[in-house]
Amino acid sequence: MRSAWKDAEAKQFKGDLGLRVYTSRLLGRDKSLVLHGGGNTSVKVLEKNVFGEEEAILYVKGSGWDLETIEPEGFSPVRLAHVLRLAELPSLSDPEMVNQLVTHMLKASAPAPSIETILHGLMPQKFVDHTHADAVLSVTNTKDGEKRIREIYGKRCVVIPYLIPGFDLAQFCAKAFRAQGTPDTVGMVLLSHGIFSFGETARESYERMIELVTLSEKYLDSKGAWTTGLKHFTPGVVEALDQASLRRKLSDTAGSPLILKTVTNQRTLGFAQHPQVARITQRGPATPDHVIRTKRMPMLGRDVDRYVAEYGRYFDEHASKAKEPKNMLDPAPRVVLDPAFGLAAAGRTAKDAGIVDEIYDHTMDVILRAEALGGFQALPAKDIFDVEYWDLEQAKLKKGGKPPAFSGEIALVTGAASGIGKAAVAAFLARGAAVVGLDLDARIEALHSRPDFLGLRCDVTDDKQVGLAIGRAVVAFGGLDMLLLTAGIFPASRRIADLPTDEWRKAMTVNVDANLSLLRACHPLLKLAPRGGRVVVIGSKNVPAPGPGASAYSASKAALNQLARIAALEWGVDGIRINTLHPNAVFDTGLWTEEVLAQRAKQYDMTVEAYKTNNVLRTEVRSLDVAELAAEMCGPLFAKTTGAQVPVDGGNERVI
Repeated sequence: MRSAWKDAEAKQFKGDLGLRVYTSRLLGRDKSLVLHGGGNTSVKVLEKNVFGEEEAILYVKGSGWDLETIEPEGFSPVRLAHVLRLAELPSLSDPEMVNQLVTHMLKASAPAPSIETILHGLMPQKFVDHTHADAVLSVTNTKDGEKRIREIYGKRCVVIPYLIPGFDLAQFCAKAFRAQGTPDTVGMVLLSHGIFSFGETARESYERMIELVTLSEKYLDSKGAWTTGLKHFTPGVVEALDQASLRRKLSDTAGSPLILKTVTNQRTLGFAQHPQVARITQRGPATPDHVIRTKRMPMLGRDVDRYVAEYGRYFDEHASKAKEPKNMLDPAPRVVLDPAFGLAAAGRTAKDAGIVDEIYDHTMDVILRAEALGGFQALPAKDIFDVEYWDLEQAKLKKGGKPPAFSGEIALVTGAASGIGKAAVAAFLARGAAVVGLDLDARIEALHSRPDFLGLRCDVTDDKQVGLAIGRAVVAFGGLDMLLLTAGIFPASRRIADLPTDEWRKAMTVNVDANLSLLRACHPLLKLAPRGGRVVVIGSKNVPAPGPGASAYSASKAALNQLARIAALEWGVDGIRINTLHPNAVFDTGLWTEEVLAQRAKQYDMTVEAYKTNNVLRTEVRSLDVAELAAEMCGPLFAKTTGAQVPVDGGNERVI
């Protein structure tokens, strides 16, 4: 491991707090040190209060902030004198500790201080860094972990047995530091938890962390326990319907839809096919901090009922011994290991599933290295339970408030690179869905850069391309809940007498045949949607009120409309509802080129501007208007509606 400190970068950060931000980000960038909100850092500074008096302030990472992206406002400024007085109390409950810390901050708008604030305050050095370094966990999580750690660090680190974070741990560490600490001490190892480093400057504390972790890496390498490559594996195949069925079972168990991210590669297949997989994976997580994301153990295979029963026994055994009553969390596994596909990570959002995947990717390293060092060993189930059902840890998961309407669900949108499709992608994302966008335009691939969007270039008239796209959607997110069919073409205006057969057939191919293929391919997945499948078809005003010169378009949209009506009749038994929107004069779509718009306006003897608002309400209908209603039709307000045809046209006299 190498220091990432750069003088040129560091100069951009002013003062002790600024440099604390800089080195915190350096730690956060390295996923082998901290993952997704893990770890914490602090700095002690002298500041003048409102009375002009100099006061010692502990700036400690606030709850909910990630080291990789932390800003100055992500640190909670707590009065150090009060923190040290709290440490002298004989006991302090977690709720009261949090209350005392929050009520002794300088800023009411600051985030709640880290649960390890008192521990940071008790360390005498100015800067304190704490990580859950993979290399250190690989050493501590073995039978002789403490002995090995003392061998690696000698007097450079104080060694602490595992205790749940909080007041008791802080007091224990302070006493141990006084007993074990020497002038050579620059850090502290918490067995099965992580490592601390200290320094009088931000750079010193950060680079001591790098140095200490490197010592563990070198130790593992010297014992032949650093490289974790898995060379022996049988290639795997992801069956879309199987993964969607698994997602449905997990979602039903969790009580709400889940995203299921499947990772099939040499690494995950090799681990899932490891001859000792049952032994090495069922002992517990690399650190208790991960349990709120991954559960205590992954599920091996696809027997969800068995996993749920085992989780229930685990809960009953330890809840009965808890000091206060506990309510069981949902028992659905978050990590699935299967020799056929490798690894699948479940989460309530695509971001959550990605976090689970990344955590377990590092967990595999810890397990395999610990195995090579003498055997992976996790904490007893009781200790894991205490963290999983610890109120302060659960609070981390509840901070988001009520989830968005489509949280955990997946929408597929065709024609997604422009117009109504592009607006629909944004509308579904805003409602919490993971979205797969298909379009012939290559720009779809870069439409959004975020974990809940997958843009795929796809010709929807090509069944093979459609099949591959649906397969990739299932690998990325686990299934399909909502389908929005917007892709279509609007041929140039021609009278029937002048209409070439190839233009007629092309309109039918794109506007009807392609949508038939999509509906047929998506039906098995929509049947497995936890809340029931939903389809919205973008029709046209031309269905109820066609105009001259648009026979190919009008006829193809009428055929699509009939197809949607029949699908609504046939698929109701599967819990799938299908509704149609009939927009008119939506001019910010790919269908309406300047040439086509001018032609249509001229045909009606209007200016272009008059043609745009040629409706009862004299309003322009935008892609956004159609997209928002399409998203709402997939929501709870339309839960009892199927086979409907709703105009979005500002009111058309001929339709009315």
